[in-house]
Amino acid sequence: MAGQKHALDEEDMDTSTISPFMSMFEDFRNELDEHQDRRERIVKASRDITALSKKIVRHLQQPIPPDISKEITSRYDSIKDLFTSIAPDLQGINSWRYQKQISGGCQEFVEAISFHHYLETQTLITHAEAQALVPDGVELTADDYVLGLFDLTGELMRFAITNIATNGTVPRGSATVGEENEGRDILMDLRAVRTSFETLDTSMGPSDYSYLKKDIQKKVEVMRQSVGKVEYAAYGMIIRGRERPKGWVPEVSEGQERGREPVESY
Repeated sequence: MAGQKHALDEEDMDTSTISPFMSMFEDFRNELDEHQDRRERIVKASRDITALSKKIVRHLQQPIPPDISKEITSRYDSIKDLFTSIAPDLQGINSWRYQKQISGGCQEFVEAISFHHYLETQTLITHAEAQALVPDGVELTADDYVLGLFDLTGELMRFAITNIATNGTVPRGSATVGEENEGRDILMDLRAVRTSFETLDTSMGPSDYSYLKKDIQKKVEVMRQSVGKVEYAAYGMIIRGRERPKGWVPEVSEGQERGREPVESY
């Protein structure tokens, strides 16, 4: 009869005949599920690495007390375990496929270890030294390394401002660091870093898209403001330092009124 629907007996169904692509799409589904699982694991690990790195930075000071050093070492071990847990998910082409998800954690980690390294040696940690602190199987890209050093200037600014406000001096390398570093203060180092970053050319990179090219303009501007804050504080201390009460911190509103965007405060 026209228009009458008949139920198809399951025993008469041949799935291979009805849908010859079923198995192929099941493979696609499984692959997408695995992709989402890997992505979530990497995102969670990256967030945990970021949180632990920030805690390390907050506890760093000079000199580093033994109890703080022990706590920092424990957090470094936790970060290493997190990197190790996601290393299998970052092999081969997946190291680039999930670069966006792990990049934030890597940059925060570089910021923490470079700040720690600077307080102990008054030098910048190299890319090779930073990579050596990351477990095998996880690549620390040059972009993440450089962007992490950009963030380091903000921590050095806060460290310098705090010392100027509490001690009335610009932090300076001691003789225990090495004779070649004696007499060099943190402002000189920040100016040297600023000069190097301002000459950085990202136009000749291997790819038209990278996180370094994408973020370089904003990072350079924030870095300049951080160095400018330390300069302004040092000038104020030298010129009118005796007029300032203990615990004074410099005003930065003047720089913002000239059209600069506000950055993280000290």
